Amino acid sequence: MQRRDVLKIGLASGLASFSSFSSDIRAEEKKLLNDARYDKLPQWRGFNLLEKFNGQNRRFVEDDFRWISDFGFNFVRLPMDYRMWIQDNDWRKINEKVLDEIDEAVQFGERYGIHVNLNFHRAPGYTVAKPAEPQRVWTDPEALEVCLLHWKTFAKRYKGVSNNWVSFNLFNEPDNIEPIFEQCVAAHKTIIKGIREEDPNRLIICDGYEWGNKPFFDLVDQQVAQATRGYLPMEISHYKANWVHSENFPVPTWPMISGNGLLLSDSKREIKEEYRGALVIFGQFPAKTKLRLRVGTVSGNTSFVVTADGKTIFEHQFKPASGEGEWKTVVFKKEWNIYQNVYDRDYETTIPAGTQQLEFRVTQGDWLTLTQLAVQSENAAKETAVNLLPNWQQPPSKFQYQESGHTAELLGGDVKDKTWLRNRLEPWKELQKQGCGVMVGELGVFSPCPHDVALRWLADCLANWREAGWGYALWNFRGGFGILDSQRTDVNYENFHGHQLDRKMLKLLQENS
Repeated sequence: MQRRDVLKIGLASGLASFSSFSSDIRAEEKKLLNDARYDKLPQWRGFNLLEKFNGQNRRFVEDDFRWISDFGFNFVRLPMDYRMWIQDNDWRKINEKVLDEIDEAVQFGERYGIHVNLNFHRAPGYTVAKPAEPQRVWTDPEALEVCLLHWKTFAKRYKGVSNNWVSFNLFNEPDNIEPIFEQCVAAHKTIIKGIREEDPNRLIICDGYEWGNKPFFDLVDQQVAQATRGYLPMEISHYKANWVHSENFPVPTWPMISGNGLLLSDSKREIKEEYRGALVIFGQFPAKTKLRLRVGTVSGNTSFVVTADGKTIFEHQFKPASGEGEWKTVVFKKEWNIYQNVYDRDYETTIPAGTQQLEFRVTQGDWLTLTQLAVQSENAAKETAVNLLPNWQQPPSKFQYQESGHTAELLGGDVKDKTWLRNRLEPWKELQKQGCGVMVGELGVFSPCPHDVALRWLADCLANWREAGWGYALWNFRGGFGILDSQRTDVNYENFHGHQLDRKMLKLLQENS
């Protein structure tokens, strides 16, 4: 008898087998695990495990499953790379030994009362990771044929295993597929049909498109659940993440008041005139006030001026070039023959008492970005700051300064808070109304984000998802987004079996389950 046949016998017994391993798991956990349907997913709670993620090919770790269960969670997602189970770089040849290791993870799931969601993070013909797949599964017939071969292999392997223990997650975050939307939907339907030919009842979960942020309403008739993401706003979740364009992300705050800090010279006549104005702060400054501004990127030789009621209080000539300078990073744009260096540097000046209007303007040259403005008057107990991001499709922002007693505020711009997060869920709630189960397949905050900001943001996300009845899986369990070994510099870690445990984040996840 082959190993996978033993797996099927063990898992097909479902909750009967589960009961022998789960004396320490709460009764409500059993109920959750016994109700996995495409139209109403359990409110799973758990983590992504990365042993076979994007070029890694390690065996899954039993301790991870044991600890996840002991902490009170019931779900893991395995984002996997198909290249780890092919032989001789031939994407049609399957290595059974690697599939045995995936079987082992499913067995760990049963042993510790954890649902295992199998995801092709890199499927034959598609990935959001680098390097890109040479053939595109949405439009290339051979890639679709091979991808179908792989999913049918998994469908045969787990046929008869209860949906309480195993589900399939077809593709990780289809990206910007609008130009080929119909082909993408058709590819999903082909894979779904192929899986159902082998295993008619298998629970299938499809990620939303636009990197998981938009639901596939065109798949509602396929009787599949769908998964969204918990990474908005990315200025928090991916602060200083080198795999996204995060170089202009300001130091995060939550709730977040932000605005447009792109300042364009009047010489850029190809840009609408209203987009070439000044950033403005209105309001009475009753006392002398320190102004701190952080400059992000500067394009070419650019003159920058700050005025208070029309009088210059700060000016600077920026001259990005090669080599060392005020900047942190040299960026040369060959196509325009211009340096667009990243400064990420603070400059300070003083706002005179009685000022009623500040203007920040590029007077000559090309453009620059401000990523943060902060003020602290002699009366205020602490600095008040607002983050800025570049936006070529709107004018620079306008803010209102208010000071009362020992407190001060900068109002205006764009406010992102718990309500803003909840509003982002509306399309997914509409999908839910149409009979489609929803969960959050990935979420988290990368370790450079200040810990207190990460926890406040995470608490609001979890509250909104709990209200909607959605489960979630943190990216990851061990690592930069996780509760173990995240290497945050502002956390008092607790030693846990030789790992560094973020007890505050763990407690937050447990309390919001």
